[in-house]
Order: sequence, then C-alpha cells, then structure tokens
Amino acid sequence: MKRIFQNLKGDKFIWAIVGLLAIFSFIPVYSASSNLAYLQGDGSTFKYLLKHGAHLFLGFILLYVIHKVPYRFFRGLSIIMIPVVILLLLYTMAQGTTIDGANASRWINVGGLSFQTSTLASVVLMVYVARYLSKIHNKAITFKETLLPLWLPVFVILALILPANFSTTAIVFAMVVVLVFLGGYPLKYLGVILGIGLVMLTIFILSAKAFPGVFPNRVDTWISRVENFTSDDDTDAYQIEKAKIAIATGGITGTGAGKSVQRNFLPQSSSDFIYAIIVEELGLIGAFGVMIAYLLLLFRLTIVATKADSVFGKLVVIGVGLPIIFQALINMAVAVELFPVTGQTLPLISSGGTSIWMTCLSLGIILSVSAKREAIKQMESEESDNPLDILSEAI
Repeated sequence: MKRIFQNLKGDKFIWAIVGLLAIFSFIPVYSASSNLAYLQGDGSTFKYLLKHGAHLFLGFILLYVIHKVPYRFFRGLSIIMIPVVILLLLYTMAQGTTIDGANASRWINVGGLSFQTSTLASVVLMVYVARYLSKIHNKAITFKETLLPLWLPVFVILALILPANFSTTAIVFAMVVVLVFLGGYPLKYLGVILGIGLVMLTIFILSAKAFPGVFPNRVDTWISRVENFTSDDDTDAYQIEKAKIAIATGGITGTGAGKSVQRNFLPQSSSDFIYAIIVEELGLIGAFGVMIAYLLLLFRLTIVATKADSVFGKLVVIGVGLPIIFQALINMAVAVELFPVTGQTLPLISSGGTSIWMTCLSLGIILSVSAKREAIKQMESEESDNPLDILSEAI
C-alpha cells in the first residue's frame, strides 16, 4: 500500500478529496438505486453498486495513467483529437435516438457500454482552447486571425452537441468564455463572439420551431423546463417537487443512510437528483460536507494553476478543472430549485460511467501539471543540497 501511495504524483490534497468523494459515493448510489431496481423488476440494488464500483475502478485507472503522462503532450493530442471528437459527435447524431419523442442522440455503444460523446468533446475542446491561448499569449492578434484556429472548432463542436443537449452546450460555451477571458483574449473580440453565439442559438430555435421534424420536441423540452422553473404552477415539476420533499425531510442530521423515502418516487435519484437523496439521508451536515469538498477542490485547483510552470499549464488546469466545480454547483442548485432542470450529474458521486471517466480524465491532466511542478521543486532542492553549490554561494 505504501508503495502505491509513493507512485501517486501531484497534489496529494486533490488525491485525498477525489478519493473521499469516490468512497462516499457508494452510500447514496446504493441507497438511490432502489428506484432503478424496482423499474427493472429485479428488486436488487447490489448489482448497481457493483456497476458503480466498476465505473470508479476504471476511472481511477484512467486517472492514474493520465497523471503519469507529461502534460505538455496534451497540447499536440488536443489538435489530433479535435477532428476525432467531431466525427464521434456526427456519428452520435446520425443514430437519431429518441426518448419519449424527444431527440436524445447523446450516446454511442462501445463494447456493450454506453458512452456520451459530448463529455469527451468538452474536455478535448478545453485543452485545445488552452493550447491556442498559450500560443498567442502576449502577442498582438486580430479578430480575423482567431476565427479559424480558435472559434471554428468551438462552434462546430457546440453546434453538434446542441440539438440533443442544450445544458451541456451552454456550460461548455460558458467555460470557454471564462477560459479565453482569463487567457487574456481581447474583450472587444469576446463581445463579438457572445453576439455571434446568441444569434446562432436564436437561428437554431427558430429553425427547430419551423421544422419540428428535424429536432423532435427538443426546443419544447427546453421551454417547458424554463416555464416550470419560473411558473407558480408546479403540476409538471414532478422531479423538483420530490427533490424538495426529500430536502425538507432531511433536516439537520437526515433520516439516516439508506433510509430515504423519496428515492422510490424521484426519477434519476442515483444520478441527476442524487444530491436531494444525500440531503434527505444525511441532512444539512451531509449537504454542506459535499459542497465544502468541491470548494476545497476548487481551492486546490487554483493553487495548482497559480504554481504551474507554464502558461499552458495554468490555462489547462482552469480549462478542465473549472467545469467539474461548475457542474457540481449546477447539480446542487437544480436540487434546491435555484436552477432549471439540466440533467447534469454530480461529479464522482452520481452513477454513470461516462461522467466518472471524463472527470477522472480531467483530474489526471490537472495532477500531471501538479506533478511537473513537484518534479521541478525536487530538482531545485537537490541542486541546493549540493556541497559545491553551498560553498560557491558562501564565497
């Protein structure tokens, strides 16, 4: 065991937070899976616990492998992967999957496992944007120069995600905007990009309304979710109502692990609304505990980004790390009705293989940046311990 921990490079605090979140996730996932077991008719939640454990195991293998790769290699890999993820998104869209009459072309099957391609595309895109921003750092650029190399891949990928997943599209676009802002991209050009994005979204909505057969009921789903969020009529807000009942039942200390009642009535209780189950069973103590864990992770990400040895290192940590925290906050905000229903999972806690794997991929990149900084510090320490160096400094 000691040898394993010695091979873990990078920020040990991040390792600790990720490990604790993963271990903690077994409690709400096992409890909330009763709804899935009932719907499947087998009555057993143990297989869902094993499935979640397998997803985490594969995720941590990915995390370990990626954190061993020098992060500078991700610069070139992002360029190679951009056309790959575009092809994957095209293939995913071409399947034409529908759920309850709505376009839900988000997954592809790989070896019997479902994989959501938009999550991989978002990670690759953030690394690509970080690479480009580090390339033009401290250089005078024109808006025209950035259109093809920077914004064309961004808008192509977002356009391919949008028809089936508006919330992911909005989050990725927001994270790209934050990243380019922090990367020093001129504000006047960024304002133009925001305007273009708004115009493109408007055109898509109008087209979907004019030709509903092309994007079945998707825009109507977005509108109904916003209307349910802003309206006083809660007749259609079944999920939110059950989530609020779960939260109200939890109180300060909760009903106890495995004693949730609303898990039997709340759809997506083990994924999208798992935070409501956590609050019901563990109360405000568990709710704030989970929130503090993500905020501590954000704090460590900030430290890693600040101490990174290159501009690309700083930007890539922000680019792949900030979406994890943002997604967690959105998931919690949806559960307490501070945000419309989005379908975003709680990173490392919710069940779902793709979400866990891509979170581990992002964390692996972050730890790779941190490991590089540790290697530099160790090298500097060894050089300072050299007797000849100490003698020369004394002279």
